[in-house]
Amino acid sequence: MTNYIGSADSHSGWRSQLQKVGGNLAGMVIPNIGAFIAWGLLTALFIPTGWIPNEEYAKMVGPMIVNLLPILIGLTGGRMVHGQRGAVIGAVATVGVICGTDIPMFLGAMIIGPAAAWVLKKIDAVLDPKVPVGFEMLISNFSLGITGLGMAMVGFKAIGPVVRNISDVLGNGIQSLVDNNLLPIASVIIEPAKVLFLNNAINHGVLGPLGVAEAKETGKSILFMLETNPGPGLGVLLAFWLVGPRVVRGSVPGAIIIHFLGGIHEIYFPYILMKPRLILAAIAGGAAGVAMNVALDNGLTATPSPGSIFAYMVVTPKGDTFKVLLAIAVSAAVAFAAAWFLLKTDSSNNDDLDAAKARKDSLKNG
Repeated sequence: MTNYIGSADSHSGWRSQLQKVGGNLAGMVIPNIGAFIAWGLLTALFIPTGWIPNEEYAKMVGPMIVNLLPILIGLTGGRMVHGQRGAVIGAVATVGVICGTDIPMFLGAMIIGPAAAWVLKKIDAVLDPKVPVGFEMLISNFSLGITGLGMAMVGFKAIGPVVRNISDVLGNGIQSLVDNNLLPIASVIIEPAKVLFLNNAINHGVLGPLGVAEAKETGKSILFMLETNPGPGLGVLLAFWLVGPRVVRGSVPGAIIIHFLGGIHEIYFPYILMKPRLILAAIAGGAAGVAMNVALDNGLTATPSPGSIFAYMVVTPKGDTFKVLLAIAVSAAVAFAAAWFLLKTDSSNNDDLDAAKARKDSLKNG
């Protein structure tokens, strides 16, 4: 009996820690959703496959996703740990991570931003009581600058390459599934990776090139559909809208429009980070969509960028529109059913959601 109780407590503690981590990750992203929307709109409108292509404006797409968005995430993560000083050092350290690799460093920013702020917080705790009167600003600025440089170097040499290696491992795993005709299982890799903001690395770095090679031979490729399918995210958001915590329901309709019509999948990642168990719903929806696409012999002629329903229709081969829409609908329905069940049976409290909301509001209000 004692062992059983201990096991239950251990499981509860593990789940609580997972939800806390998810809430913290969401807290780094939620205040910056507006920046993600700006980047998404820029991409949807002005890239060569966008609604109104413009070569000049499209030049902002790369710098925004590679530099601006990770820096904002690192800054926000640092502020959560150590206020304004944490925000500054979080941004500085994130630059090191960005320069240490050639893929968008969202995950790296989530790691280095809070870590750098934590280190600075410990240093401040030691130095502050010993600083002579009149030297406070001098010591404060130099301690931040020196620590920030050190953490940027750590990010450049360690965290950036590690995250890049994680991306490569995921890519190799997907390639193995493709080679062995086990595509539906790819969702077990792709959906969690998306939520950790490795979606662009997987899509454009792995699936895109493979899909292009296949499309050259057959005229279409299912690989263009693995990461870009808007169905799983739509299903999760619909479930959140109907049975999710009341504190976030009001934000869901807008997120649905941005995700499904605008193709900005990043908009739904914080919802899953708030309730990490919902990654199972995304995986189920993704696998169902892939299985349907395999059964129906679906494929796209190019990567739908951004991954909106409109972009999907543009790159759908003539005569396959109904089949492609059916696969998206099935993936959304499966994700919705799974997310509905997971939300209805979630017995945990919503402190992590409330905390994320409070962090967002405090940051918004300065």
